[in-house]
Amino acid sequence: MSMIALMETLKMNNRARRLFFVLIMALPVLSGIPANAQKMTMQEVIDVAKTQSVIALEAKAEFVSDWWAWRSYMASRLPTLSLYGEAGNYSRYLNLLQKPETGEMVYTTTNNLKNSLGLRASQNIIATGGTLSLYSELTRIDQFGQNAGKTWYAEPLTLSYRQPLFAYNQFKWNKLISPKEYERARRSYLESMENLTMLAAKYFYSLMLAGKVYETSGVNYANTSRMLGIARERLGLGTVTRDELLQLELRQLKDSIAINENLVSLKQARMQLNSLLGYDESHELEPVLEEVLPDIMMDFDLVYRKCTENSSFNLQNQINVLNAESAVAKAKADRGITMTLSANFGLTNTGPQLSSAYQNLLDQEVIGLSFSIPIFDWGLGKGKVKKAEAAAEVVRAQVEQAENDKRISLFTAVGQFNNQRNQCYVSGRASTIAQERYSLVMDKFRSGKATVTDLNTARSESDDAMRQYINDIASYWNYYYTLRSLTLYDFIAGEDITVSYDEMVE
Repeated sequence: MSMIALMETLKMNNRARRLFFVLIMALPVLSGIPANAQKMTMQEVIDVAKTQSVIALEAKAEFVSDWWAWRSYMASRLPTLSLYGEAGNYSRYLNLLQKPETGEMVYTTTNNLKNSLGLRASQNIIATGGTLSLYSELTRIDQFGQNAGKTWYAEPLTLSYRQPLFAYNQFKWNKLISPKEYERARRSYLESMENLTMLAAKYFYSLMLAGKVYETSGVNYANTSRMLGIARERLGLGTVTRDELLQLELRQLKDSIAINENLVSLKQARMQLNSLLGYDESHELEPVLEEVLPDIMMDFDLVYRKCTENSSFNLQNQINVLNAESAVAKAKADRGITMTLSANFGLTNTGPQLSSAYQNLLDQEVIGLSFSIPIFDWGLGKGKVKKAEAAAEVVRAQVEQAENDKRISLFTAVGQFNNQRNQCYVSGRASTIAQERYSLVMDKFRSGKATVTDLNTARSESDDAMRQYINDIASYWNYYYTLRSLTLYDFIAGEDITVSYDEMVE
């Protein structure tokens, strides 16, 4: 129908005509999406979110941090080589000494300059918690004053070993925990990206729904205006009451207000999605609805197995238990006897010349055992052990409860997803029927076979069915990506989800 024909049909009064012209001016933007807007499917929105959203960058930065923590742990298992020494260490002070001949205590002046340089290689022994070192050291002492001269002291090769006994072995527990923490970091990154996928899909359908609601509000205003014109004609014929006419006028006013309100909601939804994707506020995006849904059914056994194999959930539970057991082991070790075995074996010599310090080398062996035995500590050590053991029991109980809760949540998620595809089909069909029925009721209203109440009811049902259909599709993808996040498994492709971790840290 042309604009002129529409105006002739409506036979509007001045107030209605002003509202109609407002609608005509708004027609170019009633869809809510400018003609030059960028059309994007849900998958395209997800791909952009994964590459340039702030959430994606944060997830990557967190993984890189965990990766370097893993690298630090691996480095702690390898030998270390260090250069050490003293440079320009000048000393001048009175030193109290005892003469060996007489036993007399006298003060002597110390006035010297000490320089030393050493090279040390060390290796932590994971199994025992000890440290093995091999080093070479050279020292020169320049003596000033009455007995001026210089002395060289060389240790060409010395082997040293330090072994705590009955002590807490940090190396052992790190070996058990650190690999699991790194694997958890890998899986947590994938789960973060799947959560980002859910958020992108949510914002995508929020924008789509806001656009459809805004577009529908404009169409509804036009339809109400047309029905109002017809009602005025039928009022003169006596087939429409004054009350029904006022209902339509009130509906027209509400529709004009709804256009502005829905436009605000549309802009908010667009800004929300633009913010997630890293676009500025002026970027125009048109969501494209893909109504064909994947024909898949979830098998609970497969979902549960993939959750057990792939997710960070079980790893986190294992780490929690290991940390609790480590705390118990540390409390017990700190409570009991503390012993440290130290042993050195090497070659050494001294002389006035550098070359003489490396000639006729002498053996040097040092071995010793230091210990500390608590006799009475007022129950302090026992209290720490009991506290750690109680905490460990709580952790084990929490892990067992979490595993039961996870199984229930997986069962629920599988059921929701398997029901949702049929729900989408039903709501899609209902939306089509409701729109067709609304059109038929408008035709009946023109011919006087339907009331204003019938018209309003049909329109409300059509609007509600449209909203329900879009919400059901959004729920379908939310359930699907929730299961992907819980299992790190692509059910459409039939394979585990993974990324190139090496490229992420380059």
